[in-house]
Amino acid sequence: MFPVLKEDRVAPRPGGWLGLLCRILIFWQPLMLGLVASGALRSLAVRGWPLAAVLVGRMAVAAFGIAAGLALWRRAPSGLTLVRASTPYMPNNRPPGDTTLILAASLVWYGVWLVYLWRSPQVRNLR
Repeated sequence: MFPVLKEDRVAPRPGGWLGLLCRILIFWQPLMLGLVASGALRSLAVRGWPLAAVLVGRMAVAAFGIAAGLALWRRAPSGLTLVRASTPYMPNNRPPGDTTLILAASLVWYGVWLVYLWRSPQVRNLR
């Protein structure tokens, strides 16, 4: 038969707020990208290359966020750095009247996550 290999001890998966952040980066951000991109593709002919550039930027940010979330989920040493780098940036193409409110809400959202990443004892134990 096949020999039984001893498995290395695997660190437990992040739970609590850190687990939520991983899930947001891995699942929610790409889902929102898909919804936004599907709606934006209809207006691509009208808005042109600036909208295409924003969509490409959002895809890059989502891909980087997925990599960061997976690295943090696996408790890789680089995961925390990737998450801190991927959190504060999300390009958008909003109408002028909505930009201020969305920018303020985004700054609060990302600010809360960054403060959590800097101050949480659970995050400190990852280092």
